[in-house]
Amino acid sequence: MEKSTDNTPEASREPGRDFIREKIVKDIAANKHNGRVATRFPPEPNGYLHIGHAKSICLNFGVANEFGGKCNLRFDDTNPAKESPEFVESIKRDVRWLGFDWENREFYASDYFEKLFNFALELIEKGLAYVDSQSAEQIRQNRGTLTEPGVDSPYRNRSVEENRDLFFRMRAGEFEDGAHILRAKIDMAAPNMLMRDPALYRIRRVHHHRTGDKWCIYPMYDFTHCLSDSIEGITHSLCTLEFEINRELYDWVLDRVSAPSRPEQTEFARLNLTYTVLSKRKLIELVERGFVDGWDDPRMPTLSGIRRKGYPPEAIRDFCERIGIAKRDSTVDFALLEHCVREALNATAPRVMAVLNPLKVIIENYPQNSSEELDCPFFSDDPSKGSRKVPFSRELYIEQEDFMEDPPKKFFRLAPGREVRLRYAYFIRCEKVVKDPKTGQISHLVCTYDPATKGGDAPDNRKVKATLHWVSAEHALPVTARLYDSLFSDPNPADKEKFADFTSCINENSLVTLQNCKAEPFLAGTKPGDTVQFERLGYFCADLADCRPGNIVFNRTATLRDTWAKLQKKI
Repeated sequence: MEKSTDNTPEASREPGRDFIREKIVKDIAANKHNGRVATRFPPEPNGYLHIGHAKSICLNFGVANEFGGKCNLRFDDTNPAKESPEFVESIKRDVRWLGFDWENREFYASDYFEKLFNFALELIEKGLAYVDSQSAEQIRQNRGTLTEPGVDSPYRNRSVEENRDLFFRMRAGEFEDGAHILRAKIDMAAPNMLMRDPALYRIRRVHHHRTGDKWCIYPMYDFTHCLSDSIEGITHSLCTLEFEINRELYDWVLDRVSAPSRPEQTEFARLNLTYTVLSKRKLIELVERGFVDGWDDPRMPTLSGIRRKGYPPEAIRDFCERIGIAKRDSTVDFALLEHCVREALNATAPRVMAVLNPLKVIIENYPQNSSEELDCPFFSDDPSKGSRKVPFSRELYIEQEDFMEDPPKKFFRLAPGREVRLRYAYFIRCEKVVKDPKTGQISHLVCTYDPATKGGDAPDNRKVKATLHWVSAEHALPVTARLYDSLFSDPNPADKEKFADFTSCINENSLVTLQNCKAEPFLAGTKPGDTVQFERLGYFCADLADCRPGNIVFNRTATLRDTWAKLQKKI
């Protein structure tokens, strides 16, 4: 499959409907499927969903909603060794979080095990399936290569009666795991190697999370998927490009059994994102090798991870709409995803003040043992959205990086003898720098304030070149801030030519934890999941797992710097 290196989202290149929606419009006009539209989102419950799945969720539920159809949530639970109720519940939680509702249409492939068994019997009786008693290694060796045909199994010409008998005995549990498999009888010389007598059923004595120990044989994914679509009356089976090669088998099965309906498979390009891996195998490795703190680590591209990081669901839906649906693979710049997040949070996240790396300021001419409350809006450009009271006192905290003792020419923030504005408060001037005599490190700054500048403006119209955020030391709320960055330092960590091991480009600074942060007291009532903008610092979300009264923990969702927006302006 040709891979594009164009980072421009498909929706930007071709405004309007994508090729899948255009196809559905034509199908409805031709009264195909009696004008019905039925889709499904069919995850395997063997892991957590990631941002790539969000694209499929938005597409399948989206087209169903747009065309007056229905979208099922179906779990393809045919491999109980890797599946669990934990994954089922996490998937349901993620789909709901994204804003989609499958109503009462929650289905499982295991709902159809009896029907699938009977479809397999139908293939046996038609001479189109047989029980193979070769070992897995023999089957692999006899499969052939891309340039050489495979070799027929010595059991390929078993009689219908013998195949039926063996298949029923497989179901009854007479044989050990791996003793036999049921294979489709297609063509061992087929150019598409998937069509070289693919496996349909295997023996596997594993407890199933829904059917218990009722079954010891389980259908393979390719056999199950198409028939589940048919049983549910799915009209448009939408899947990503890696399943394009599977379409021939999808059609072969449906055309050779008494399928109740005839769905049609259409493939679209999967999501590839810079600085990210979306391979389930690689994500498992990140968790198991301890590079992250679990599936919901905010550095993970899982939906549980980005939810914990503070990404709003509307931003994910917007992102999926912007990248569009394409026929060929391409890679999307991570900056676009963050742009969508910023756009969503800019309209909803109240502005508050917090200091991540505190430097104490003592205002020597401010009355001792005194404080005042300043009325500060949550949205400076729209005061109608409300405000809160922020205490101001003699001792404050500002950011360490907002002061330099010997500043370069273009540094406009606080320095000895220089005046700056404190957000919503007063002008202050640095009069003295006090250092620790033992370490030589700055202990605090001694400043003066101008009472006439209350509110942030000088009556004589004198100007300052910087406005700093601050927190009253007396009233400061201690908080912890986790600063997240890309997990990988390279935009394409999965590039095999560049990296023998994708973890070799792990960003060692992908998480920085600051435990001595100070915030305005308004945030004492913070609840897990609350999202705010720390003025000048970025968007932060109260951690869903660790934030609680007395232990306020914020995760940085995104910085304020929007590289995608700047790129678009240049274009």
